[in-house]
Amino acid sequence: MIGTADIRQASSCLKGQVHRTPMTGSRTLSDRLGLRMHFKLELFQKTGSFKVRGVLNKLHDLSAEEKKRGVISMSSGNHAQALSFAASSSEIPATIVMPSWSRDFKVEATRSYGGKVVLTDDDLMETVAAIQQQGGQTFVHPFDDPLIIAGHGTVGLEILEDVPSPDYVLVTIGGGGLISGIAAAVKGLSPSTRVIGVEPRGAAAMTASLQRGKPVKLEKVDTIADGLAAPFAGRENLAMVQQYVDEVLLVSDDEIVEAMALILERLKVVVEPSAAAALAPLLSGALKLPEGSQVVCVLCGGNVDRATLAKLLTEDFAP
Repeated sequence: MIGTADIRQASSCLKGQVHRTPMTGSRTLSDRLGLRMHFKLELFQKTGSFKVRGVLNKLHDLSAEEKKRGVISMSSGNHAQALSFAASSSEIPATIVMPSWSRDFKVEATRSYGGKVVLTDDDLMETVAAIQQQGGQTFVHPFDDPLIIAGHGTVGLEILEDVPSPDYVLVTIGGGGLISGIAAAVKGLSPSTRVIGVEPRGAAAMTASLQRGKPVKLEKVDTIADGLAAPFAGRENLAMVQQYVDEVLLVSDDEIVEAMALILERLKVVVEPSAAAALAPLLSGALKLPEGSQVVCVLCGGNVDRATLAKLLTEDFAP
């Protein structure tokens, strides 16, 4: 299981390759919630999300022969962009299998970074396997990989540098790669800090997996937070959530939209739904914390296009 030593090694590997993203506060939100609120602005990371941290750490570990054969993965957006960017930066051929319903701007961004995009209506893993059989590319998992997890854990190291010993850290969950890494870093260095996971109700694969005690694949997902729409939780990720995460909460699409709007108004930053979900349980009252608690919300990405943003933030929005 990934620990602080692995995450510190990843931090050394990533030095000079990723942005050291800022932490900011909000007096308005702190006063409204009765808490000391901090926000980790990972939306300012290269490619617009945290994903590049894990990908770069994974690519660093490949052999020369593996780099020559190239890499392949599957993603609806943020991981696709991160892998395309990181691979191109290292002159590694990259192929990304994306579902046909992926947002156009994320597909185009992935291509613009230099990756080859394969759009499909078929099963993503089966499509990846068929391409691998011909080309022998190395599969870079979007979240269920120790090196990916360790890379994402560097977010946790930075959080503790800026806010030593926070009372709570809130992190959103898709497949579980980000929360696995952050929780390992935070619990390893600040054991009293409680790590809270947040999932959309329409894509609650981690919650279902925790209930069953094994990874569960959902029959369908239905959420505006496409970055959290992984239909299954990773095996490594589930084990780490079981070990390090104190609680996982569910939020609705309406609550996510409300959080997006408030973040825009009060923090003056534009986040994607997958990031705004971290604040949602505090605003809705689903998570009630002791007054004066020091809280960090991880705003994991900002990849949202103008058309989607306009639709989500209009008063007549109905999920």
